[in-house]
Amino acid sequence: MKTVQTSASSTYSASPVQQQVVRSLKKRHRQEKLFRFAGMTAVGISLLLVALLFINIFSKGLPAFWQHGIELEIHFDPAVVKISEQPVLQAGESPQAFEQRHLAWRSEVGMVNFNRLIQDALLKVIPDGAQHRRDLARIVTSGERFALRDRVIANPAIIGQTQKLFLLTDANIDVWLKGNIDRSLPDEKQQLSPKMREWVESLKAEGVIQNRFSWALFMNPDSRSSLASAGLAGAFMGSLYMMLIVILLSVPMGVAAAIYLEEFAPKNKFTDLVEVNINNLAAVPSIVFGLLGASIFIGWFNLPMSAPFVGGLVLSLMTLPTVIIATRSTLKAIPPSIRQAALGLGASKTQAVFHHVLPLAIPGILTGAIIGVAQALGESAPLLLIGMKSFVASVPSSAMEQSTALPVQIYLWQGNELRNFFEARTSAAIIVLLGLMLTLNGLAIWLRRRFEVRW
Repeated sequence: MKTVQTSASSTYSASPVQQQVVRSLKKRHRQEKLFRFAGMTAVGISLLLVALLFINIFSKGLPAFWQHGIELEIHFDPAVVKISEQPVLQAGESPQAFEQRHLAWRSEVGMVNFNRLIQDALLKVIPDGAQHRRDLARIVTSGERFALRDRVIANPAIIGQTQKLFLLTDANIDVWLKGNIDRSLPDEKQQLSPKMREWVESLKAEGVIQNRFSWALFMNPDSRSSLASAGLAGAFMGSLYMMLIVILLSVPMGVAAAIYLEEFAPKNKFTDLVEVNINNLAAVPSIVFGLLGASIFIGWFNLPMSAPFVGGLVLSLMTLPTVIIATRSTLKAIPPSIRQAALGLGASKTQAVFHHVLPLAIPGILTGAIIGVAQALGESAPLLLIGMKSFVASVPSSAMEQSTALPVQIYLWQGNELRNFFEARTSAAIIVLLGLMLTLNGLAIWLRRRFEVRW
């Protein structure tokens, strides 16, 4: 039997039960310390992995927000830009007839050789470019001729004027100047000829070629003929249309269904079956909703493929269970005393729910709805099955026009053959998507705190 020394210098012998209690306490304390250590280790590893992920994405993506271009003095030579006067609506002319004449005029402007204007401007900064016309034509990305065309269409008065413009260089030049290519490779394996590399380095040193913030990444749609001009405008608008449809459909329907099931529906086998199916739908893989949308919305209702309207319907079906479950959980968290007090004061069941319970549940409902919308924003699998992986080189003006979405655009860019350029572009698109999702989550937190009421 163990002898214990007391503070009064007297000793007594601990009983076997006391010894067992002491050993049990020591064991429990060790287990608690081990559990805390395991928990802190798990949190530390998770934070480390998230940090590595963000560091990898941001280190590759941030440079893509800046892009090399060349500053040139473009002279809109009337000898090159030979077009008729811009049509004006005449008295008594129908809008259809005027639009037809204006379309013919725009087609006439599109036939102008704007590459000639660009090459003439390049010859001013590259004197020996006349002997290397083929290399000279590759300095500026091919899509910039359409930018000049649009300037003339917007303001034909610039014909005959000289304007200093910043034009994007070819994607291979951007890759070369950013050091994203092995410069030790032999000439036959380089995308740029020795003469082009000489010009580019010289113009960069002189400040003619500059690395500026790339507004083209946000203002231009995707492009395959002019890779340096490829942007996220079309995908962003497609995602915006889909999110508006999701908000207008899934949020009101989900909240209404949750209120009915939680507050008004009778408790019977049918409602139990409905609840079980809602919980099951929340766990269904998103690609299944894509199959459902392809077979019903496109197969039966003949809605257009690759349209944001169809994508919004599919994502609404996917988001609906999440909104219902989040809303019901919020309503269950409201103390029953709120309902009982309202009913005791003479309020009807409907008044008790909509005047007393629902205002207290608004923060949780908004949080669940916004998180559901943010989840839908990052989905790509269901969109691939309804044809939104197709290449679309325009910005949609309505939800019924063909478009793509930000997650699908990321998927398309990561498979582009010019990996040195689009690897950074893909990471930049991921940063934009993460920014939108974090903004939605931040909005959910702010709304919860803004409308939160203590009871």
